[in-house]
Amino acid sequence: MAGRSQKKTTSHPLEDFKVGVDNIIFSVDTTQNRLLVLLVMRQEEPFRDRWSLPGTLVRQGESLEEAAYRILSEKIRVNNLYLEQLYTFGGPHRDPRESPESYHVRYLSVSYFALVRFEEAELIADGVTGIAWYPLEQVPQLAFDHNQILKYGYQRLRNKLEYSPVAFEVLPELFTLGDLYQLYTTVLGEGFSDYSNFRARLLKLGFLCDTGKKTSRGAGRPASLYRFDAEAFAPFKDKPLVFV
Repeated sequence: MAGRSQKKTTSHPLEDFKVGVDNIIFSVDTTQNRLLVLLVMRQEEPFRDRWSLPGTLVRQGESLEEAAYRILSEKIRVNNLYLEQLYTFGGPHRDPRESPESYHVRYLSVSYFALVRFEEAELIADGVTGIAWYPLEQVPQLAFDHNQILKYGYQRLRNKLEYSPVAFEVLPELFTLGDLYQLYTTVLGEGFSDYSNFRARLLKLGFLCDTGKKTSRGAGRPASLYRFDAEAFAPFKDKPLVFV
């Protein structure tokens, strides 16, 4: 229309993306009260000989979840695990391979976090010179932005303990309240709740079933064994649990 100025638009080229999957694999060593994360040593550039989270680029015809399970199966053998998608990290320059020589390819990382039972997890070292469980507080400087990804995953794990039954994924089918309390203190820290309040609140909620069986450990009194009742927990799903 005559007399109306036209706003000039600037056209930006579209990014060309490569998509990777990085897994944060947590486990709780209840015998030594340690929260562990699985790390692998990179065998190629960039960051050769640097510890990193287990990861892979997504193959043609492969879904993100399939890639996450593939990298899990290549690094660890375990019968039971919890896995969920965490977050997508895609800021520019997060990967040294993003250079003019690479025609401005951007590398995205879709992260997943997993929780496995330490006692039954078997590490696979085939073709890998470095693979190890690291206590969370001893994790070194990792490749790429993996320290940031790990920090995000740890916060998600803490949050999951508040409103989901994820803790029971790493306990045996039958467990004592002391076992459960120890797991929570290992992940959340000693100050989250005292044992008496923790025990009273849990039993009041009613999703733990007393099996009538007891176990003896050391010189103390036999402790009652409980089983998690998923049906009884259903009303509490996605609601913060007060005991944490």
